Amino acid sequence: MNDLAKTLDLTPDISADAEQADIHDAVDQPHRTVPAIEFRDVHLAFDEKVVLNGVSFMVRRGETKVILGPSGGGKSTIIRLILGLLKPDSGHILIDGEEITGYSELEMMPVRQKIGMVFQEGALFDSLSVYENVAYRLREQGVEEEEIEQEVRRMLQFVALEDAIEKMPIELSGGMRRRVGIARALIGDPQLVLFDEPTAGLDPPTARTICELAIKLRDLQDVSSIFVTHEMNNVRYLSSEYAIVGPDGEVLFEKEGERLCLINTEVIMLRNGKIIFSGSDEKLQRSPDPYIKTFIHGKLS
Repeated sequence: MNDLAKTLDLTPDISADAEQADIHDAVDQPHRTVPAIEFRDVHLAFDEKVVLNGVSFMVRRGETKVILGPSGGGKSTIIRLILGLLKPDSGHILIDGEEITGYSELEMMPVRQKIGMVFQEGALFDSLSVYENVAYRLREQGVEEEEIEQEVRRMLQFVALEDAIEKMPIELSGGMRRRVGIARALIGDPQLVLFDEPTAGLDPPTARTICELAIKLRDLQDVSSIFVTHEMNNVRYLSSEYAIVGPDGEVLFEKEGERLCLINTEVIMLRNGKIIFSGSDEKLQRSPDPYIKTFIHGKLS
């Protein structure tokens, strides 16, 4: 089976014990010591407005980093810096240990091939069907059509939208458009996925579905991700639940507790361009900082 065919294959071909052993083996691999993303003292300002002021953090292999903060607080700017769409005024940005800070547009192209991007509104091509939207990256890479179809169907199965394969974006609900956007982001087996406010404007059950897809990527596929949000419900879902494959191949979601304590999800909070918190959801909830306490209780937007 080639790499594309293996992408996100949740069919239980191996036992749960063997799968768990594979995960432990993967954790011990030397390349995992290199962060998927690293920011070192990054500064960025637009004229007199400081957007990022000495921001430093890293995303480990298989970790989800939730970036929390108010609208306009610099969260999405971090996404654009990772993609090379913006350049910092100073500091260093590394992807898989490779410094991209001064990369040209041409040099960024192979870096972006490693990254899946999920936009706030799904960002689908309205003139293309669901199939064509998801297939777009593979078509640009010249992949054979038979392989493209297999991969598109696999991705749509992952987001539970295989029945919508022939639909046009205008026929989809907002939540379905986001899920198609996730399927498109996963084409090509990226090991780094960036979520930019993927649940904004969605009702709570649909927002939870989007979070569950991010959890599946983290726990079942060992994907590193950044999840930008200003919604505390997203933080709670991502930081307190994990995904496993049940005995019949179904994906189950369990709460952390006696069986498992999540260490592969952390939160950072931005305010006025600085990181004012970095740590677990539990530590965030216990923070004595008045601003953080107000944010948690939904009194800041």
